[in-house]
Amino acid sequence: MPRKNNTTGEQNTTPDPDDAQPHNYKYLHDNSEIEEALDVHPTTHTAATTSFEQNDEHHEAGKRDVEMYIRTYNTLLRSSGEISLKALVQAHYNIDSSLHPEARSPYPDMSAFIYSVLRLPAAIINCNLVLLGQAEEMFVQQGFHVDSWEAVTASARRRKWFYDGKETLAAYVASVSDTDDIIPILVAFQIEWNKIYYLLNADHTTMQLLETRMDRTSPVFAEITKVLRERLHIRLDDWRRLEVIWGDHLWENLHKIGRERKSFALRFLGGSHVGYVRATRQWWSPVENLLDARALQDRPVYFVSSNTHSLVNLMSGSLLNREDELTKFALSDQDPYLADECRKLQQGIVPGNWQNFLYFVAREWVRTPAGKEFARNRLREEQERGIWHVGARHGLEIDAQIFELAKLNQTEIDPRCRMPFMDYLAKSQAIILNIDYPLGMAAYRMMREIMENLTNIRGIYILGKAATLNGSIGDVMISNVVLDEHSQNTYWLDNCFVAQDVQPYLIYGSVLDNQKAVSGQGTYLQNRQYYDFYYLANYTVIEMESGPYLNAVYEDQYLTRYPVGENINFARLPYDLGILHYASDTPYTRGKNLGAGSLSYFGMDSTYANSVAILRHIFENEINFVQQQITRQLEPVEEQKSVTKVS
Repeated sequence: MPRKNNTTGEQNTTPDPDDAQPHNYKYLHDNSEIEEALDVHPTTHTAATTSFEQNDEHHEAGKRDVEMYIRTYNTLLRSSGEISLKALVQAHYNIDSSLHPEARSPYPDMSAFIYSVLRLPAAIINCNLVLLGQAEEMFVQQGFHVDSWEAVTASARRRKWFYDGKETLAAYVASVSDTDDIIPILVAFQIEWNKIYYLLNADHTTMQLLETRMDRTSPVFAEITKVLRERLHIRLDDWRRLEVIWGDHLWENLHKIGRERKSFALRFLGGSHVGYVRATRQWWSPVENLLDARALQDRPVYFVSSNTHSLVNLMSGSLLNREDELTKFALSDQDPYLADECRKLQQGIVPGNWQNFLYFVAREWVRTPAGKEFARNRLREEQERGIWHVGARHGLEIDAQIFELAKLNQTEIDPRCRMPFMDYLAKSQAIILNIDYPLGMAAYRMMREIMENLTNIRGIYILGKAATLNGSIGDVMISNVVLDEHSQNTYWLDNCFVAQDVQPYLIYGSVLDNQKAVSGQGTYLQNRQYYDFYYLANYTVIEMESGPYLNAVYEDQYLTRYPVGENINFARLPYDLGILHYASDTPYTRGKNLGAGSLSYFGMDSTYANSVAILRHIFENEINFVQQQITRQLEPVEEQKSVTKVS
């Protein structure tokens, strides 16, 4: 709906989150230099502003603004030197990102800030320069010996990062989707950092409060914390989330923010299409070596793109075999939440799946001495069951797993995945290749590499997270139409999954099949008009991987490279094709995004429901295949017996 600009000539400030007048309201309102330094746009309109506030002079951000933003940073990245991210701040404002609705506000948009913090290494607090490159040799050629730097990670984004211990971070980029992801995250982080910086310095006593040293359990400390939180206009729940993320470093990090404005410099060390191909080939090399070493190269393959915990938990039995230990740990009250949930599940007070709960408990249990001992032996146990792990060693932070179906211990498989005639799997020659789902266009490159090297593919199954425009967090969406924004192709699918394949194993959500999905370019590169445009065309799922995967499937079926802007019918493929997504955020509900919360234990419900559906489908297909083989082998024998009787 339309919105209007502030026509009073004054800055349109955002109300205090705690419904109190800002302590530094006059400071921000009257000082134009502060406004300029804060990069606050004079209109300060946001994507969340109601439509009836707009006049005809305001242009609502849409797809064109997003394309201009992408074009701006891509042209800047052509420079061989460093570029300042300040040059991108206005373009970032202009897109009215749904993940950053309060970008122009003088007060922190904590959902956007926390979203960015979770997707950047903790060392970003100390850094002013970020280097991007496709491979290690590219960094070394430019004099950056990242192999000797500290390897660091972000909690919510798998990517190879390296920290020089001073002020520089280096990141490997596996595709254009990485730049579409990293740059807006850095810009949003910088914008929110600088808001907090000015609020911390609006009153000279605020920094003094941060330097206070006292017992954190004292009432005085609690009161100081409240004053600090109110001066920064941070809601209590957001403050607690920061406490969880930064832990004991919270006050230290805020003090660093208060000492200086953030102004990132970014440098792209050169890249090419061939460079991305080379990086993908380096990723594939150790997987190929394992397949060769185990004589699995020519085996039939079921390819799965999901995660590296659910399938192995469902098939190995290594955690379910320790049910007593996990239950004892859960009830030990070391974690009150686990103890309470365990008792409720045992007594039938709350719905839930017991196996899912055990998998969730194991995440904490592995930190105990008993859990650490289990972790040391787990790899050997799983290898005895034909389960092999290949860790990422090169530019793509994507681990892989290989499962030999014939070597699985059928009695240890998760009960939800068991079915009649499981003993036929012992005669199977097939393997499952599972990879930790890649980001955006990296999926295309990895699928291409896999298809070039493995020719006997029986099924492709894609499981990932997505935004839902018509559902709730935890729902499962099954699409039979996918529009890929990279190629502008629309794929029409015969998705092998329907609602009934997942619903029996899903407790907390709904299953929505016959949906239409959009594979977007980046999470920050989406706004309200973007969602409205697709929702009016009945597209309800926003994700990042399906389209790139389908572009690779196209090249496996046709003589040419994937086209641009075409409608493509994948109703009949020589192998199974299944796509499942579970809703991790609801962008139409303000604040309900990946930065606003965590799926936690309940997120496992949809993850495992989908994983069970995938495994059951693979097992059923392979059992049928083995049965048919046995039948064909027996037919000549039966015919011979018949001929003998007649004679």
